[in-house]
Amino acid sequence: MASDSELSDFLKNVEKKAFKRAYYHVRDEDAALDILQDSMIKLCTNYADKPLAELPLLFQRILSNTVLDWFRRQKTKNALFSNLSDFDSDDGGGDFDLLEVSANSQEAGAESAEQWIGRVQTLEHIESAIMTLPPRQREAFLLRYWEELDVAETAAVMGCSEGSVKTHCSRAIQALSQTLENQGLRP
Repeated sequence: MASDSELSDFLKNVEKKAFKRAYYHVRDEDAALDILQDSMIKLCTNYADKPLAELPLLFQRILSNTVLDWFRRQKTKNALFSNLSDFDSDDGGGDFDLLEVSANSQEAGAESAEQWIGRVQTLEHIESAIMTLPPRQREAFLLRYWEELDVAETAAVMGCSEGSVKTHCSRAIQALSQTLENQGLRP
């Protein structure tokens, strides 16, 4: 059984990656934060008595299911109601990412401004390329290479076979490679 401090440390360690993973799926910062919070609450409420070694896979599965629940709610909501905010004009205010700024501000002193801007632009190209992937490919890619889960763990989280994970990852890598090459970036 994981102690309260172990559970708290675990959640602190997965917070940023889990937020990005949720954001890549739903493409809405507020929704991603809600999904992350709901997932953490579900883990603490229902699985706090589990051993610490079981928490990473449980949390990834909970996060995946919470994202799916969000999409189901959105589909129902969209079928019943017309969201008037969809007709508002974009003012470009949603481009600020506090997590990226705080993580990069510590590293920025060690490199020139030109290098830092180049790195930030490259990361933006990669993020936009990841967001264009089909949902299952994006999920497999993020679990394997962002969360660093092995094939069996990824299959368990996604609820599919190991062969499907390998296929999704291979297709995602090919698509990302092609997209980044088209943007002038060599993988």
